[in-house]
Amino acid sequence: MKREAQIEQFLSRTDWSQAKRTALSQDASFRRYWRLQQDAQQALLMDAPPPEKPVSLFANIAVFLRDHGVYAPAIYAQDESNGLMLIEDFGEHTFTRILATEPLSEITLYDLAIDTLCDLHQIKPNQTLSLGDYDIDTLVSEAGLFCEWFFPAITGFQAGLETRQSFDQAWRQSIEALTPHRSVLVLRDYHVDNLMRLCPNGQTLCGVLDFQDALYGSPAYDLMSLLEDARRDISPELHRHSLTRYFRNMAAADPDFPRPEALQPWLNVLAAQRHAKVLGIFVRLYKRDQKPHYLKHLPRVLRLFQTAIEREPGLAPVAHWMQTELPFASIDLSAVRR
Repeated sequence: MKREAQIEQFLSRTDWSQAKRTALSQDASFRRYWRLQQDAQQALLMDAPPPEKPVSLFANIAVFLRDHGVYAPAIYAQDESNGLMLIEDFGEHTFTRILATEPLSEITLYDLAIDTLCDLHQIKPNQTLSLGDYDIDTLVSEAGLFCEWFFPAITGFQAGLETRQSFDQAWRQSIEALTPHRSVLVLRDYHVDNLMRLCPNGQTLCGVLDFQDALYGSPAYDLMSLLEDARRDISPELHRHSLTRYFRNMAAADPDFPRPEALQPWLNVLAAQRHAKVLGIFVRLYKRDQKPHYLKHLPRVLRLFQTAIEREPGLAPVAHWMQTELPFASIDLSAVRR
């Protein structure tokens, strides 16, 4: 009841105090959203209770993106202390929903997503937006969700200290071996669920969502996240087409941007890192948060994880750990439900 009172008090300070409120389905995060309807206007209420990440971080990134021509939701009002925010409603047209009803739009939508990503990667990091780095420690820690949640769900026992340490060391070796290159703003969840088709004034644009966890890191991360989606498969032809479009656009905009051969090892290693992390997250969503619908994606993510390891020589330490501790051939995903 206290939370409802805080929401009512927040809305009373805006022009939306009398709006009809409709709850939207929850995603994988702790946040909740409501659609507000008032006359012919709509907005979204974001409920992100403290002590989780402050809503001001979402607002700061949104303003930064909009100032640089990337379509993030406008911020109408915010209550930092109570974790409430009123933002622009981009509507229902996520790329995921469009693809379900308009499969022939796939190339057009992925082209739009790639072009938007290229715009994002041309923004130079600056002091206007103070964010952390997507560094080795963060990447290794995230991969560790595999050991924390996926490993015990499959084996029936927790990974011991020595097993966990060898896991972390394998990832650290693989990432440290990569050739450094420039950093860009990484949204960290750039995929079709978080992309919206917007059509203001007859122009087709791409809106971006779920970017409050952004850091500065490799341009390979969001590119890989789009093309190796945990929730949907894309054809090898579309994968190649999208990579070609990305590198062609970036080379035209910046001749010094890393070439495909320089970025490919990053794409492979970060793909494996993300898939390891997501395997852990999806099991956690089932075990801890009672969200079983994420389990349907485990076979795809596991396949993507194995493929990334097999195609990248630089992941040899991770491949050795898997062969020793949890061989792919021994993984029975049905064990997760036990």
